[in-house]
Amino acid sequence: MTVLPAYDLAAVRQAFPIAQRLIYVNHASISPMPLPAVQAMQAAVARLGDDPMSFYTPASGYGDLFLTFAQEMAALINAESPDEIVGITATSNGLNAVAQAIDWQPGDNIVLADVEFPSNVYPWMALGARGVETRLVHTPDGGGSVEAFAAHVDARTRLIAVSAVQFFTGHRADLTALGAFCHERGILFAVDAIQAAGHLPIDVQAMHIDILASGGQKSLMGPPGQGFLYVRRAVAERLHPAEIGPVSVEDWQHWLRYDLTPRPGALRFAMGTTNLPGMIALIESVRFLRGIGLAHIDAWTRHLSQIAVTELQARGYTVITPSDPAHLGPIVTFRVGNSADPATAEAHARGLLAHLAAHGVRVTKHWDAQGLPHLRISTHCYNTEDEVRRVCALVEDYDEQSRSPATGHRTTAPH
Repeated sequence: MTVLPAYDLAAVRQAFPIAQRLIYVNHASISPMPLPAVQAMQAAVARLGDDPMSFYTPASGYGDLFLTFAQEMAALINAESPDEIVGITATSNGLNAVAQAIDWQPGDNIVLADVEFPSNVYPWMALGARGVETRLVHTPDGGGSVEAFAAHVDARTRLIAVSAVQFFTGHRADLTALGAFCHERGILFAVDAIQAAGHLPIDVQAMHIDILASGGQKSLMGPPGQGFLYVRRAVAERLHPAEIGPVSVEDWQHWLRYDLTPRPGALRFAMGTTNLPGMIALIESVRFLRGIGLAHIDAWTRHLSQIAVTELQARGYTVITPSDPAHLGPIVTFRVGNSADPATAEAHARGLLAHLAAHGVRVTKHWDAQGLPHLRISTHCYNTEDEVRRVCALVEDYDEQSRSPATGHRTTAPH
């Protein structure tokens, strides 16, 4: 029986012309922008040629663009104040800025899962030069949790970092439980939200999130190079940025009054001239997604993920994404090739990717820690049940044509 989302799927699909020619299930890598965002960005680029100074005037039609941007991102994650938001180029840009601004002491430690994307690992690991220990915790469920972290936390734990949705395993973290755990112990809670913001509701206040960073090009369906950083006001006031820009300080409009007094909240991390078309496009993408309803998008993409898990497992594929609905998000990842030899498995994966591409399917391949290839299906608001089933069928078709099993360990005969 076909299930439909709680919104008009056909109308949403009209905002994504790409859906007319491709099965695009690669949103965890980079998403297409919805037409309203594309059109807004094109108009902004044209204005850069026509009258760029107009971006900074009240009559521009954009109002106070920087305040609007902060307000929209604050509303997305229920931040208490727009001054807790600042634009960034990428997740790693935001996390590095915060990591270098904390008053670390030798012997402090940071706890995170051993399956994090480098953007949420390297900024913390780099603090080793300041005597800070990064504890990478093995997580059997494929992502951070209170249960996985508790035994590794001690009196010198200053921060726990987690991805809201893991890029590789697709594990969805219980941010509410982790936030409560950190809050009770006075531990900073930092979240990489690039695979989640825009896909599912996030409430930084209810979840006790202190720091959250997200690039714009994945779940937010915005342009590359434009994201946002959230820092809780009370936390930001204790941070001392390592990099200072011309707009990072109070009274910044008076260029020749050199004063290092930081601006309030996250604005102390503002660095200078911003990506105006990128900000405008991300505002429109966020408005588009919030118009659909993040809870509705979450329910629909989890439904699509459950279909993918069921279809792949029925065909005998090894799915590494948790099937527990509490930890299921918009990403499903499965093993490609049953060979333990990475080179053999890689050759099979390349053939499968070419087969899918020839049939108009866009997905991404990733390697596990042992170098064995996996394929990742990542959906968004406009994808359909038929598209997900078609991808799973094409994977099996390739395996049958190549007469080589493409799964880690088949548990059922292919059909």
